[in-house]
Amino acid sequence: MTIAAKLPSVLIANRGEIACRVIRTAKRLGLRTIAVYSEADAEALFVEMADEAYAIGPAPARESYLDTARILAVAREAGAACIHPGYGFLSENADFAEACAAAGIVFVGPPAAAIRAMGLKDAAKALVEKAGVPVVPGYHGPQQDPGFLAGEAQRIGYPVLIKAIAGGGGKGMRKVDRPEDFADALTGAQREAASAFGDVRVLVEKYVLSPRHIEIQVFGDGHGNVVHLYERDCSLQRRHQKVIEEAPAPGMTAAMRAAMGKAATEAAKAVGYVGAGTVEFIADGREGLHPDRFYFMEMNTRLQVEHPVTEAITGLDLVALQLKVAAGEPLGFTQAEVKAQGHAVEARLYAEDPEKGFLPSTGRLWALQFPQGEGIRVDSGVEAGDLVTPFYDPMIAKLIAHAPTRDEALDRLGSALGETIVAGPRTNLAFLKRLTEAEGFRKGAFDTGFIDRNMSALGAAPQPLDAAAVAAAALQLEEARQAAGLAATEGEARSPWQNPDAFSLMPRQPLGLPLLVDGERVEALIEWQGDGARVSLPGQAIGEGEHEIALAEGEGGIWYALHRGRQTAVALFDPFGVDLDAAAGAGGVVKAPMHGKLVALFVAPGEAVTKGQRLAIVEAMKMEHVLTAPRDGTVSEVAGEPGGQVAEGAKIVVLGE
Repeated sequence: MTIAAKLPSVLIANRGEIACRVIRTAKRLGLRTIAVYSEADAEALFVEMADEAYAIGPAPARESYLDTARILAVAREAGAACIHPGYGFLSENADFAEACAAAGIVFVGPPAAAIRAMGLKDAAKALVEKAGVPVVPGYHGPQQDPGFLAGEAQRIGYPVLIKAIAGGGGKGMRKVDRPEDFADALTGAQREAASAFGDVRVLVEKYVLSPRHIEIQVFGDGHGNVVHLYERDCSLQRRHQKVIEEAPAPGMTAAMRAAMGKAATEAAKAVGYVGAGTVEFIADGREGLHPDRFYFMEMNTRLQVEHPVTEAITGLDLVALQLKVAAGEPLGFTQAEVKAQGHAVEARLYAEDPEKGFLPSTGRLWALQFPQGEGIRVDSGVEAGDLVTPFYDPMIAKLIAHAPTRDEALDRLGSALGETIVAGPRTNLAFLKRLTEAEGFRKGAFDTGFIDRNMSALGAAPQPLDAAAVAAAALQLEEARQAAGLAATEGEARSPWQNPDAFSLMPRQPLGLPLLVDGERVEALIEWQGDGARVSLPGQAIGEGEHEIALAEGEGGIWYALHRGRQTAVALFDPFGVDLDAAAGAGGVVKAPMHGKLVALFVAPGEAVTKGQRLAIVEAMKMEHVLTAPRDGTVSEVAGEPGGQVAEGAKIVVLGE
């Protein structure tokens, strides 16, 4: 009997890339696919792909993708045989898994008891420790008094790591190097944990020096079989969020793999695990990988974002395997039959700005183009024309490269990133490409602090003006200007730069073109040479390589120039569009860097502040961003209210002298 005969339909209780991923496999297996969507996702790709789609509420996740009653009501209405939770949202919610069972709907995931056993980091560590799995030294108990936790941190010894017990994805996590920073770090971790997971409880652990983040993919069925599908190295992280993942782990030995695999499968067996799960370890990488120097961190009782690298090296479809197990069938293979071929690397393409502290970036995708080729896979949930909103994770796509060797896989990934085009929101595309080329990473000499130590070299700092990109966009604007001028009918009003040159026997004179480049005023000079035009920027050298620049037109006369993965937004300067309020308070106006929620405000009018002092915290896409004073001064105005939504660029605090 086929999987579709046992489970004829599946509701995907998720959105974006993972919803698209599940829908593709489910359709291939012959299942009817049912999507649920929020108001913000009404025109999303996954809604279009599904056989049926149902609206479940407003954009905020708590009112839609986390609304278990509404999702179950839709499942009953649509006659869903099973629910696939994807990752995030309800994927590790034991109550939801139980509610599915009570409704007679199969939950594509582990039993609720296993989710509960592994869902809270403190309980999970105690459980696996009893099973003989090593854990990181720290405090994993129930006491949550700030003073007590600070004392435990002192006992453990700095640096320490504060972690939300219900956490994941780097949320609710803070590294603390000094006792005097502990209180603020604890408050921030608890606030972030409450927002993301609805649980403020934390644990405190010793921070392992030179840590490598290595995880084991496990799979269990309802017949008592549990296997592992090799490891993944997820050490390239920023703020505890994975950036690039690969399989197998560089430097992994047979003895280390055997020890980690045994520990992972023992942990899964200890809770009667069924389905896809990942056991995460931290390894001390100071002297290479050794089988006696790794520690259990947590178990994620769901499919992981980075599962495609495991699929690439094993040849298995993990979503198909999830559905097979959910249908009550055995895995169909033993540990000895699991083989790995080649090397795979995945990069997470995000809508964020590395040059501005990786602030989330939103807006319409005016252009989106991915490469195709041997050994390249792209998993995405958006298309050109879609909106990247502030409500959810800012991932645009995952690019996966598979090749016989690690060097070849990294080369393929780097080439694929170089051929990718994204226009509109800013992205980490150039940053990712530099990572694939970074010498230390290529040599395998890296740990979870690699990115933080190499921010400037990786381009994660303010970069100089890309003169070649500006020149290419300026030429495009001049062509549009001339076309607009020639198309204008007699008597139409024209701006000064819409008027074509008057008749003259003299050669065409150079034309000054006032531009706005990424919001800053820039003067360009256009000179005509023969049949073409050349753009120069005073004080800027324009190098070779203009042929590598892709151009995409946005709205409002903006052109996006994409050069080596970096985006430059160029428009004609409009003297009537100047923000006079911002100009009047230049250097003293603190604005929201992105659309989000103002969760904390630390100052009031009349209060004196010093440069770098915390003023407010804005939360976007479940991550907190601290706003600090740009200079010394006195608060003259506070424009926001804690708990309220703020738009990108909205004034929050104004500083006087």
